[in-house]
Amino acid sequence: MATRVKRLVSVDPATGETVEEFDHMSDDEVERVLDASRRAFPEWRDTPVDERAARLRDAAAVLRRERERLAAIITREMGKPITEARAEVEKCAFCCEHYAANAARFLADEPAPSDSPRSFVAFEPVGTILSVMPWNFPFWQAFRAAVPALCAGNTMVLKHAANVPRCAVEIEAVFREAGMPTGAFGTLLVDGKTASRVIADPRIRGVTLTGSDTTGALVAAAAGEQLKKTVLELGGSDAFLVLEDAEIGRAAETAVRSRFQNCGQSCIAAKRFIVVDGVAEEFEEALVEHTRRLRVGDPRDETTQMGPLAREDLREALQQQLADSVAAGAVVRSGGHRVGERGWFFEPTVITRCTADMTAFREETFGPLAAVMRVRDEAEAVAVANDSPYGLGGNVWTRDRDRGVRVARRLDTGGVFINAMTHSDPRLPFGGVKRSGYGRELSYYGIREFVNIQTIWVEDGDDAATDAQPVVE
Repeated sequence: MATRVKRLVSVDPATGETVEEFDHMSDDEVERVLDASRRAFPEWRDTPVDERAARLRDAAAVLRRERERLAAIITREMGKPITEARAEVEKCAFCCEHYAANAARFLADEPAPSDSPRSFVAFEPVGTILSVMPWNFPFWQAFRAAVPALCAGNTMVLKHAANVPRCAVEIEAVFREAGMPTGAFGTLLVDGKTASRVIADPRIRGVTLTGSDTTGALVAAAAGEQLKKTVLELGGSDAFLVLEDAEIGRAAETAVRSRFQNCGQSCIAAKRFIVVDGVAEEFEEALVEHTRRLRVGDPRDETTQMGPLAREDLREALQQQLADSVAAGAVVRSGGHRVGERGWFFEPTVITRCTADMTAFREETFGPLAAVMRVRDEAEAVAVANDSPYGLGGNVWTRDRDRGVRVARRLDTGGVFINAMTHSDPRLPFGGVKRSGYGRELSYYGIREFVNIQTIWVEDGDDAATDAQPVVE
């Protein structure tokens, strides 16, 4: 009997139809990718920073030139509206340009005065980084990890999510067309078991992962066993605090974008809406009204505002979370049902009268479900927000900016946006605390995650006697 070759299958979430299939790489093919990355590292490491920056600018140009084609691939493989897919490609281009413009400054030697005539800190690349990425922002999350690592002089291999194999192949093609050395960025079309073996490979010097907290714990354990550094951006259950002095109309409008963008499939989407009693009814009415106006449909249609979920199992999980919450007393104010006979569509849904122990509040909901809970005051709002195993992002709505900053500092989360929608930005550090992970991506903090922070001490080279004091280790 012939051995069945395992495949990665690309399925259109809007129709449920198979679009494309890719064979898993053989062990020999994996070996070739890893060896190419190892061979590319010395050349890329020794490439001057301004030349690395030039290749990133070229990558930005490729992304913009191919924007329509790449956006169509994103929409076909994971279902986001074509307008959001275009914006994702553009954001990747901006990230490349941001690091190209700032690479020399981010990586410049830093003076470190000491007893030496000259001492300083250098930031040197470490080698090949394994990137394990999810499907929900298939280009942006891969670029968010890759660009600073490549800019620093590392090489990278990408193990992408199983349902976006074409995106993975196209991302490698962008870097190749930008003129980076062969092997500087490679793609592994493999399953999780093979990826675990790759973590242990001595050619891999670090691992960056965006995914669930469960997967993050497994990857961290595997890398820790090999004493390899990890950066983990994991799940989130972001709190959206609406205080009694908030501008309710703008808060509700932003809440809808924050919850239902990308069909709610975002780690930093607002998920737990925590509203002070005095304005709760007004906010809930506005939230429901805006939610009902959303246009759900074919993600290829320019007027569509929300497409399907990426997979059938994700829709089933969301329905179960909704059913559990309703059984516990939540009230469905909008949505709550599947849409159509084809694809994995689900209505944008709002539930109110939630409590902190309900599934929709206790677990991360990865889909179009907004859960609203009323609280007495600011103190209870902060307490409820922090009562979560996650800590990725969050929002505070108040007309008093100083109050907003004061509340933000009390939230146990990696980022807080006051009177604005949470989003990632190449100019700002991005990451979480608690089960949302550790380490930071983006900004100059991100470029320094996978470098050797190297102390260099310089003495004169002659034989002159010195009065140096004994050194205690």
